[in-house]
Amino acid sequence: MRSPAPGSPLKAVLWDMDGTIVDTEPYWIAAEHALVESHGGTWSHRQAMQLVGQSLTFSAGLLQEAGVELEIREIIDTLTAQVISSVRQRVPWRPGARELLEELHLSGIRCALVTMSEGPLAREVVASLPRPYFEVVVTGDTVSQGKPHPEAYLTAVELLQEDDPGLGIHHCIALEDSVPGVAAAVASGVTTVAVPHIVPLPDNGDYALWETLAGRGIAELEALLPSTVPSGPACASQGDARG
Repeated sequence: MRSPAPGSPLKAVLWDMDGTIVDTEPYWIAAEHALVESHGGTWSHRQAMQLVGQSLTFSAGLLQEAGVELEIREIIDTLTAQVISSVRQRVPWRPGARELLEELHLSGIRCALVTMSEGPLAREVVASLPRPYFEVVVTGDTVSQGKPHPEAYLTAVELLQEDDPGLGIHHCIALEDSVPGVAAAVASGVTTVAVPHIVPLPDNGDYALWETLAGRGIAELEALLPSTVPSGPACASQGDARG
């Protein structure tokens, strides 16, 4: 564990992956189209948008309704394999993500990956980064309830607390791009930054709304944290998507 920046109220940043660090949504959508069409069905843009940020189990169920005659697990494995294949050809980084990861790393602010993609895809993306930025990785196949449930974010905070019992939810910021992802982060109690990509997000005051991570830095993240925080650590209490 790296030493945090002296005096900084920000101890950890919790990152969504798909749509926030990497622009894999077009890969997922292409895989969905190919799978549905291979089973004689059709897949519309509207249907594809319904799956952005949703759990893979939920997504597989809608694909079954669209005519895919495979079990849920088979659908998830087929889609994930196709997206991994695409990522191996080209990693589509989102603007500002790698630069912010590097700044956080150099400042000793810890990072956790909180994605509802499963382990194989998450490992592929993490391996493409120039440094081991993520101390903690929570994936869709390691939690029982996917986004918009807060379990994944609460789990990430608990894992970070193992090395730093003084770290609380009030020391963390989540970065998300989708409606389910933002809902999960907000429900966990973590200060949340929404950076919408594929699907627009309303500006309702529950989170900060940024157009992009490009040009954003630690000072702007720190400014979002509560001006007063509890004297002791806030415990994360528990309440498979891509994101």
